[in-house]
Amino acid sequence: MNRKGTWGGKRRGAGRRSSGPRGEPTRPVRLPVSLAPHIAKIIPLARAFSTGLIKVPAVEPPARRTPLYGSKIVAGFPSAADDYIEARLDLNEYLVGHKEASFFLRVKGDSMTGANIHDGSLLIVDRAAEPRHRDIVVAVVNGELTVKRLYKRAGVVKLLAANEAYPEILIKPENELTVWGVVKHVVHTF
Repeated sequence: MNRKGTWGGKRRGAGRRSSGPRGEPTRPVRLPVSLAPHIAKIIPLARAFSTGLIKVPAVEPPARRTPLYGSKIVAGFPSAADDYIEARLDLNEYLVGHKEASFFLRVKGDSMTGANIHDGSLLIVDRAAEPRHRDIVVAVVNGELTVKRLYKRAGVVKLLAANEAYPEILIKPENELTVWGVVKHVVHTF
């Protein structure tokens, strides 16, 4: 039995929130149930884009050609310098293989230091590259974005850190794994 005045009305903390985690307004979105698992896989990447962790290069970035000297620098004993310029090099052409399928990602954490990927390093990731055994990949595991080395042998799939302080991530049938791309280059400053 319902007594008048016991249901409804304003209660503190009840109902939809008027703003999201960063204080922005929110709105409900309807989507077919069949699309929900696919949208859930996209959310971690969308968060990374919105927080500035991922940067997408321009489809046609402006060419910036910098001199590439023909002589190689000696890392052993010094030799006489050579002033010969071999060509001009555009780093976009050199580092970004598939312009439409590549993006930049800033690393947070130290789980890949053994692979020379450090906190603050910039990764150049290619979504068009086929992930293979031993590739370093950007992956989403159970909704969390991570960068690890891919292990794929005899039906066993794992993500391996390059730092002994971090355990391997064994991908079991109940886990969700989506590989977003293969890390092609690492850029970091000293």
